[in-house]
Amino acid sequence: MMMNKVGIIGGTFDPPHLGHLLIANDVRQKLALDEIWFMPNHIPPHKQGADITPTEIRVEMLKAAVESNASFRVETIELDREGPSYTYDTMVLLRERNPNTSFYFIIGADMVEYLPKWYNIEKLLEIVTFVGVKRPGYSFASVYHVLEVETPQLSISSTMIRKRVREGWTSQYLVPERVKEIIEEKHLYE
Repeated sequence: MMMNKVGIIGGTFDPPHLGHLLIANDVRQKLALDEIWFMPNHIPPHKQGADITPTEIRVEMLKAAVESNASFRVETIELDREGPSYTYDTMVLLRERNPNTSFYFIIGADMVEYLPKWYNIEKLLEIVTFVGVKRPGYSFASVYHVLEVETPQLSISSTMIRKRVREGWTSQYLVPERVKEIIEEKHLYE
């Protein structure tokens, strides 16, 4: 039986930017993965609004960001569940729904050092392979097995994009064109 190899990249994606796409594409190519699933985090409704874009708009931006790549898709499993989402619980569900798939969970180098604090980390390591994306200033010192992938460093962050838009700058060349249009149409981050 052929196993599907799927990379998962989670985040708030508020907004999704070219750095996310570049990392996803490089990891997919370097590890010969079949697909990358972008998994937006569930943010409690009481936290949405002031600083966080409503979930349906984040999903719309994410779908717009990945539509040009046939190997990318949006996985909304975490949005369908209430309460805190632990990666372990999410991955158990995804494994049940996709029994012929091996999952590669993509994290930034800054997250590697926090792995010991992750909920049910020992069990999680039995069902996913962690992929760490190298970042300047972070070491990969971890007691756990993490595949290292080096990608070009784009120092773009969603926080920086929101700040720039708030200050009257454009998001052009930082996000895919369609995402820029959604930001402008909906007056996000202003």
